[in-house]
Amino acid sequence: MSKGSVRLEGIVKRHGVTTVLHGVDLAIEPGEFFVLLGPSGSGKTTTLRILAGLEAVSEGRVLMDGADVTLQEPGERDVAMVFQSYALYPHMTVAQNIGFPLKMVGTTPAEVRRAVADAAAKVDIGHLLTRTPGQLSGGQQQRVALARAIVRQPRLFLLDEPLSNLDAKLRLETRLELRALQRSLGATTVYVTHDQEEAMTLADRIAVFMDGRIAQVGTPREVFAQPRTVDVAAFIGTPPMNLLPARWEGTTLAIAGERVPAPAATGAPRDVTVGVRPGDLRIGASGIPARVERIEDLGDTAITSFTAGTRLVKQKTERVPDVREGDSVRLAFGPEATHIFDRATGARL
Repeated sequence: MSKGSVRLEGIVKRHGVTTVLHGVDLAIEPGEFFVLLGPSGSGKTTTLRILAGLEAVSEGRVLMDGADVTLQEPGERDVAMVFQSYALYPHMTVAQNIGFPLKMVGTTPAEVRRAVADAAAKVDIGHLLTRTPGQLSGGQQQRVALARAIVRQPRLFLLDEPLSNLDAKLRLETRLELRALQRSLGATTVYVTHDQEEAMTLADRIAVFMDGRIAQVGTPREVFAQPRTVDVAAFIGTPPMNLLPARWEGTTLAIAGERVPAPAATGAPRDVTVGVRPGDLRIGASGIPARVERIEDLGDTAITSFTAGTRLVKQKTERVPDVREGDSVRLAFGPEATHIFDRATGARL
């Protein structure tokens, strides 16, 4: 078995009377870049801390490379964690910060120097080794934290929103570098974020957390193209999927007083929620009636907001549409672009 497989089996976490995780099951493959994605308070950081051994489980087991590590201390698990705050020692130089984990386990000074130089080169901070964290930018501090994580060559990297303190441009650059770094190291990486664009670009697979449960696991493409619940659909995508109440009868959907073709036939008529991605909406001669509320010109794309019935609906296009705020229009979409969810349970139909 290659190094770095992780299994969570029936993980429950309670804080007093509050249950934070309700039976989480997860299998992560060796070498995988695995992202835990979800809104604040959904349980993703708690799951990461349980993997690190920083939090105990109330029920369930944590397995690494087939061995049960549920009761092991963090130091016994061979994992390295990078926090949002970087947690660098301000009185130490960059080299001392990077080398600290090796020094703690009694590595010889010569070996520490060699390993530090190697790790620093991988994240392109070899020229900063004599400085202290206070003399570095946020992006440089972030790289020091990464170098400190990779210096011991752990079997598992755990990253908790490591890019959230960087500005937008630096986040994009660092995201690409991080992906390349993980590929070159071949190390299993579990990465927590609430930013779904970050998840889509980094992940081999994503687990979407909602209210202490895993709502869906899949590749970025699967989660985007086939969201399993209304909650996942409403969370993934920029802007997220439009969701409209509808009545499904035979081969048609009644939405905002109009009938549109359904992607399939239903037996008995039923109340559903219809989902359409903003990129799949178009203004046409027929379709559901809507009123233009706002047009946002973002340069390479435009986001137009409409009201359709009682709902706000967004369209994403490459150029600004030929409409004005206040115009009445009709919005069309093809049956193949229609996602249908059960109104009561939120599950994909």
